[in-house]
Amino acid sequence: MSEIILFDLDGTLTDPKEGITKSYQYALSAFGIQESLDDLIQYIGPPLRETIANRYGFSPPDVEKAVAKFREYFFDAGIYENEVYAGIPELLKTLHGEGKTMAVATNKVLPAAQKVLEHFCLDRYFAFVSGDDMEGSLTKDGKRNIIRIALEAVGAADKSKAVMIGDRKHDVIGAREAGIGSIGVLYGYGSREELAGAGAAYIADTVEDLKGLLCGGLLLQKK
Repeated sequence: MSEIILFDLDGTLTDPKEGITKSYQYALSAFGIQESLDDLIQYIGPPLRETIANRYGFSPPDVEKAVAKFREYFFDAGIYENEVYAGIPELLKTLHGEGKTMAVATNKVLPAAQKVLEHFCLDRYFAFVSGDDMEGSLTKDGKRNIIRIALEAVGAADKSKAVMIGDRKHDVIGAREAGIGSIGVLYGYGSREELAGAGAAYIADTVEDLKGLLCGGLLLQKK
């Protein structure tokens, strides 16, 4: 049973759809690009710079300008256009009461992640929050560095007792590269095909399914 549990933030603990899609829309509109909010949902989770560069072919200077515009909206309004998934506070409280060591490992920049967790009063449950720096240097090669920092911070000497939980392939791949197992969740923004294809050991359809696995109750369907 896992004693150290790392959680992704967006799409795993909270549903940031409105805030993130509006932030993308605001940033892209500065370049004359009009996208519907629904079309931008697919970009929730992956690193911001990677998405802008790969999807829109921006030059490095324009990527930085777009990131600045994104953050202009996000830190002012988008960060609060967010909600905690039903059942997550209760799950965290239960795990905390069982003595589990928990941390957040997110591609979101650290100040934003901390602000979200504090806003929803979830920060009390986590021993450490690992997020990207403002330059995006920790996620340029994937999520493994974010996960490794969290593991080191909580003293995860035995990686067999640690697990990463997330809704996108980046969480699963990063966990494997950092030497730990992973659980994919389907109530976020990744598909079963995406998570299974990346190698998730287990996939939970709901928060209740996730609770069953982490608390030693339900046996979840593997992949």
